[in-house]
Amino acid sequence: MQRSTKVAWLFPGQGSQLVGMGKELAATSEAARRAFERADAALGEPLSRLCFEGPMEELTLTANTQPAIVAASAAIVAALRERHPDLAPPAFAAGHSLGEYSALCAAGAIELEDAVRLCRLRGSAMQAAVPPGEGAMSAIMGLDAEAVAAICAEAAAGEIVSPANYNAPGQVVIAGQKDAVTRAGDLVAARGGKAVPLKVSAPFHCALMRSAREALAPALERVVIHPLAFPVIANVDASPNADAGRVAELLLRQIDGAVLWSASVERMAAEGVTHALELGPGKVLAGLVKRIAKSIKVLSVSDPAGIDAAAAFLEA
Repeated sequence: MQRSTKVAWLFPGQGSQLVGMGKELAATSEAARRAFERADAALGEPLSRLCFEGPMEELTLTANTQPAIVAASAAIVAALRERHPDLAPPAFAAGHSLGEYSALCAAGAIELEDAVRLCRLRGSAMQAAVPPGEGAMSAIMGLDAEAVAAICAEAAAGEIVSPANYNAPGQVVIAGQKDAVTRAGDLVAARGGKAVPLKVSAPFHCALMRSAREALAPALERVVIHPLAFPVIANVDASPNADAGRVAELLLRQIDGAVLWSASVERMAAEGVTHALELGPGKVLAGLVKRIAKSIKVLSVSDPAGIDAAAAFLEA
């Protein structure tokens, strides 16, 4: 690897799930297969079969999606390390929402078994926090972050609506109570932007998730957090964290706090990151990074071909 290359590992969140994710890797990599076996044993059910075979309706249930994506990402990391044993650790890792658990797992802070159990609980608690039909999320395009925040404050009218994901310049996702999100969308349209309602099961990353945060807190207190092999940039403050003692607090704040993804990528670029590997299903993060920091080259890795290509990509 060239001395000037500085690498980040990126991990996708909910919405990136695909039927078949990890199947080819598990068939060709013993390390990937073991990762799925560990996840299955931790949950006492064949999570891997759901990843490999679906059905999609069951895979997209929040309580299944979250541990499934973490397991798939862990399998990709295991296969990457198996295929390239001399691969240097990244300078940073970062995960989008749920992906922060995958990043912490890759950094050795959280064991895979604990990660999938926590994400099963996290998904169930987030789903249960708001009755169906009472919450909503919309993607706002064409307005800057400050304008979107101001619109949310104006549209709230005693209800909850706030920025949930700062995904990229000109793309902010908002979340809250359904009527408040609708009012915000009307204001966005009136001011030249576009609001696209999202098909989600709950309004994530807003104050309505407080009960989910409270539900996860005791479980996180029981989990042993190990020293981090490399810093993980936290969603809630877009800052690298290498302190094991802060991990639980940052994960709890993330549940009802906004995901600062754009600022996280900007921080990596400012720290000199030149290359990134997206380690998980899909290519959502690669697309966002290209919009945030064109200086960072991204390779999406989710199958044996991507694993094979990783070392050469990092040397380019």
